[in-house]
Amino acid sequence: MNRVATANSYSTVLTDLMRAQVRQQDASNQVSSGKIASDLKGFSRQAETLLATRSIQTKVDGFLAEGQTLTSKLESQALALTQTADAAQGARQAIAEALATGHGDALMSEMSSWFSSASDSLNARFGGRYLFAGGQVDTQPVTATSLADLTTQPTVASFFKNDALVPTNRLDESTTIQSGFLADQLGSGLFTAFRQVQDFVDVNGAFTGKLTTAQETFLQGMLASFDTARTDLTGAAARNGLTQNRVDKTMETQGARKTMLEGMVGGMTDVDMADAISRLQQAQTAVEASAQVFNTLSQSSLLALLK
Repeated sequence: MNRVATANSYSTVLTDLMRAQVRQQDASNQVSSGKIASDLKGFSRQAETLLATRSIQTKVDGFLAEGQTLTSKLESQALALTQTADAAQGARQAIAEALATGHGDALMSEMSSWFSSASDSLNARFGGRYLFAGGQVDTQPVTATSLADLTTQPTVASFFKNDALVPTNRLDESTTIQSGFLADQLGSGLFTAFRQVQDFVDVNGAFTGKLTTAQETFLQGMLASFDTARTDLTGAAARNGLTQNRVDKTMETQGARKTMLEGMVGGMTDVDMADAISRLQQAQTAVEASAQVFNTLSQSSLLALLK
């Protein structure tokens, strides 16, 4: 007499079916996500390397973000420095034209305009913060608003409220640069020249009509002062340009690092799509076969034989 036992067969077929379904689900997840796994457990031996690489990626992304902000800041700084140097040149040109024509009727009006331009430029902001205020980014670094203000205080230094903290930025793990300037360092020479002009007017009277010999002598002496101020400001603008070039090169280097790291991470996490699709098809076939065997077995019960 033959014995009919299905328990072991059911167990074996059911286990095979469940394994096939797990393989199908894994392959399906890889095909849909393009990744080998969704957590570190799925990367086994490469998990530690992956963590270290992603840590470096985070640092590089931070350097790139800071570099982009710094690039924009340096562009704003370049504009402010150029405008301040232009103010020095404009004031010098106004004096030269007054000497050339022998008349100074419009001189103080032009000087006042150029001083306001210089003052506004040194009070330039970026992201709501004053560029040349040092660490006191919320404090206006230049308080003089008109040319006449310059003779109301004992010294030009009284009109500068920045501190001595020169702005710095980190470009990478080992490189830090000075990226900013201070208002008093930039404007002291120029403001001193403007103050001398205003002080002369306060003592000797305004430039009206034909220039006197004393006025001509004074103005000729002022040309060198404004030339020096313009040269110093142009030098600051040039240094800012060098910093811009250095930041640009560092950004290129960090961009290359980012691409390399993305490739490394991709090599560890990205799935071979052709292989994943092949395994998915195989798993689907295995599920169908296991399901068919299970269905056949379910119809081969003792009850069916007794009937």
